Amino acid sequence: MTVTRLEPVTKTKYKVYLDGQFAFILYKGELSRYHIAVDGELNEEAYQSIRTEVVLKRAKLRAMHLLSDMGRTESQLRTKLEQGGYASDIVEAAIAYVKSFGYVNDMEYACSFIESRKDKKSRKEIYAALCQKGITKEEIEKAFEECYESDDSRAAIEAIIRKKKFDPETADYAERQKIAGYLMRKGFRYEDVRQVIQVSEWNA
Repeated sequence: MTVTRLEPVTKTKYKVYLDGQFAFILYKGELSRYHIAVDGELNEEAYQSIRTEVVLKRAKLRAMHLLSDMGRTESQLRTKLEQGGYASDIVEAAIAYVKSFGYVNDMEYACSFIESRKDKKSRKEIYAALCQKGITKEEIEKAFEECYESDDSRAAIEAIIRKKKFDPETADYAERQKIAGYLMRKGFRYEDVRQVIQVSEWNA
């Protein structure tokens, strides 16, 4: 393999291109250690050594650091590693490594996410947020089953109307309609909204 290009990423890091294709990112010292220079040759043994002993090791450490910084889904972690310039197989190996220790668990993430928001967000809003984080629909549904009690949605509605200083006892019909429309647009079920704000006259 021929080193066809060295592209600076920072003052100390470079993208290495082999035979015209991006291969990996190395630091200056690593370029020297493996005698990597433009138009130079890199044999297969050195190439595999760099990938396993340098790049993969770095990807694993990066994954651990990202997870210690904040909880992440598998999809979020994959995106961050890809943005770091790691090849797809290196990314998957790093993810498998942290998963083997239980550091990435989308079901646990989903349950924690739901528990921290179910008293102020609708199921629809939470579902959409978890989808955006790359959690599968099957895992989200399972997490909902584990985390939701029958009255959790009503508790969330009550929290929202308290925050908005809405009093069902003193509100007139128009005010009730307005808050009900707001709640249903946020994804709460009609029946839960009706029970909380007592709009029995809706059916009149």
